Amino acid sequence: MASAIPASMDRPHFIGIGGAGMSGIAKILAQRGAKVAGSDAKESATAQALRELGATVHIGHAAEHLAEDATGVVVSSAIRDDNPELAAARERGIPVVHRSDALASLMDGRRPIAVAGTHGKTTTTSMLAVSLTSLGLKPSYAIGGDLDTPGSNAEHGSGEIFVAEADESDRSFHKYAPEVAIVLNVELDHHANYASMDEIYESFETFIGRVRPGGTLVVCADQPGARELTEKVSGRYDIEVVTYGESQDADVRILKINPRGLTSDVSVSLVTGRILTFTVSVPGRHYALNAVAALAAGIALGLPPHNLASALGTYTGVKRRLQLKGEAAGVQVIDSYAHHPTEMTADLEAIRGAAADTRVLVVFQPHLFSRTQELGTEMGQALALADASVVLDIYPAREDPVPGVTSALIIDAARAAGAEVTAESDRAAIPDVIAGMAEPGDLVLTMGAGDVTDLGPAILSRLGS
Repeated sequence: MASAIPASMDRPHFIGIGGAGMSGIAKILAQRGAKVAGSDAKESATAQALRELGATVHIGHAAEHLAEDATGVVVSSAIRDDNPELAAARERGIPVVHRSDALASLMDGRRPIAVAGTHGKTTTTSMLAVSLTSLGLKPSYAIGGDLDTPGSNAEHGSGEIFVAEADESDRSFHKYAPEVAIVLNVELDHHANYASMDEIYESFETFIGRVRPGGTLVVCADQPGARELTEKVSGRYDIEVVTYGESQDADVRILKINPRGLTSDVSVSLVTGRILTFTVSVPGRHYALNAVAALAAGIALGLPPHNLASALGTYTGVKRRLQLKGEAAGVQVIDSYAHHPTEMTADLEAIRGAAADTRVLVVFQPHLFSRTQELGTEMGQALALADASVVLDIYPAREDPVPGVTSALIIDAARAAGAEVTAESDRAAIPDVIAGMAEPGDLVLTMGAGDVTDLGPAILSRLGS
């Protein structure tokens, strides 16, 4: 399999190289032989993993970090126009390439599977990457999260299949031309970029229109937004549409999901009528649905269903997706990336189903002012599924504060729903707060897309002291 490097990517410089999406592309280019460099705001295990691949990684942003021989600068939508490295690139006439264009170029000459949807993209992409690798197919993949170690979010494989997480947040998934596209669900999110569901549907329709002629769309039959999208695109493109889910009319129909603690046995009826039963090694109905989406996509590429179903059982999770961080003083600490109400509800229901009568305590960090403004009430209602919650201040990420938008929107809604909620603005105080709340046998869930994940080890240390 050819491993061509686009001319502008021969000596690329990544601004924000430590990010989940950016680091994956940088890793693949480094494995293909490119001279990779970049910068990030802070030191991280991901930055060190890239250095071990030969990349030059600077900490902090400065014009002098941009090497004289750089052939292209890669940016994401999170990079602001006043970034000094971006300004230097423009002054010197160095091509500036968006992350999505760089990823699209890496898929050239391969058979891409692009995984899209408001929720579940990272998990489903990871399931495909792990199962295809276990089958010896040597796929390339780019995922929005690490499988097990820093830097494991991407791989340059010698096989013909390329599995990619397709991000709708900034419409960057319009750049890809997959052979197989997966749409897991369609909901309103990313409110800074989408003003309505009509805009969301239009964006997903554009993505589906990019599927290669004769290719396949794998789409959920259970989720209302995905069903409506299916109706909108039906008959419009030269592609096969395969639906999956528990709905009676699903092409790949889930007959039963049998929870077994932190795993599930899933039985499905295929398009051919054949029935398969396999194990999903993570808890929750939503993870079972993700596994069936991965199964349907692999079958669309011509892989033997039984082999693929067995291989899916080798997937054991991805970082920040209900990841067990440890146990101390009889209290388990689990990390969740959930930051949208649907995700929060799904993860809390999964934990409830797996942990039986265990008391569940949540440390929740809202992500983005725009999302909190639009969905704060629903976030609070989701927290009512926990026995008690501690809510931190909003993690701003790329956004500036919005007047009047604070965590109080979530806390008030949670209390109105009957939830026991504590507000805490000081992240450093959280380990002591949890130590004062938790009892042996409890489960603590750190939840959110920001740096709340860093609190897990600190909580465990405090519990064990």
